[in-house]
Amino acid sequence: MKLWRDGESRGVGRDTDWDRREHSRRPSGGAGAAGSPHPGHDVGRHRHGDQIHAHTEPHPHKHGGQGAPSIGIVGAGAVGTALGVAIARAGWPVVAVASRDAGRRERFRGLVPGVRAFVEPAAILDEVELVILAVPDDAIPSVVESMRLYSGQALVHTSGLLGAEVLQPALAAGSQIGAFHPLVSFTSDVERSVEAIKGATIALEGDDRLMGLLADLAEALGAVPVRLPRGSKPAYHAAAILASGGLVALLDAVVTMGAAAGMDERGSLAVYGRLVEQTLANARAIGVNAALTGPISRGDAGTIEAHLAALERLAPDAVELYLAAARRELRLVEDRRTLSPEQLERVRTALAKPA
Repeated sequence: MKLWRDGESRGVGRDTDWDRREHSRRPSGGAGAAGSPHPGHDVGRHRHGDQIHAHTEPHPHKHGGQGAPSIGIVGAGAVGTALGVAIARAGWPVVAVASRDAGRRERFRGLVPGVRAFVEPAAILDEVELVILAVPDDAIPSVVESMRLYSGQALVHTSGLLGAEVLQPALAAGSQIGAFHPLVSFTSDVERSVEAIKGATIALEGDDRLMGLLADLAEALGAVPVRLPRGSKPAYHAAAILASGGLVALLDAVVTMGAAAGMDERGSLAVYGRLVEQTLANARAIGVNAALTGPISRGDAGTIEAHLAALERLAPDAVELYLAAARRELRLVEDRRTLSPEQLERVRTALAKPA
């Protein structure tokens, strides 16, 4: 995985690869995406409804100002709406949205003035150059099957799990596919989600020629583009789930134990949230292993036994979570080589007792 930084300016409006190759609509000589025709698609042509045109014929898609492509978003839920608002505010032209939910379509139109709204995803293809597919992972294959790109268009999805290859059924000659995943916890609060994009990481994957454009877009949103190696999305997404949902599960266990100490949820989050923030700051400053403190790092088996006894009595459903985290901590301590073999064995024994 690499940060998208190579010392080269990629501001919108400069003579980028997108500007030279895609906006010019020059004949591609029959080459498909990534330099080869896509099986089963018209080579050297593009389609408008039932009409098929050669590459050399004029293309009706609208171009964004200053070299930015015109953008359409499929899906007007939390992710699609926040992205639409953020992209429009960044000065990139969001001209179309597709959603089968009438309420969501109207809400999107109210937040992004001037967009054209459609029910079916394929309908926006006559309006845009870059399509952002912001629908649930399970819905992506069926939506993609209904779409067929024109030459010069690009299609990306916002899934954190799936690779760009899931979009291949929509490819035509001269089109491109990719993934654009903001590492953000999107909610129904649009303004909060838009603000969260600033400074967030956006993971990119897909056709090489598309990466510069997607990096430009990420940076225009105030985010940090990071390119993922092909095939790495499941591991990347699992880590994201641990960092978000996993942390929430951990906080839930913390709040449960805080209740036994007389604190309500707000009080527990105030007390222990500060500790979470300090630990994260330490990990950033000195590294993950060095940031580990507590009884396992000291080899204090008696404290661990007391913790487990309290958990068994007050929050038995948190025991498994405590043990899983503790065993991971023990591996970090073993890497440090700061405890004697006897100390390590006592900790292992304490962690094995509930099993």
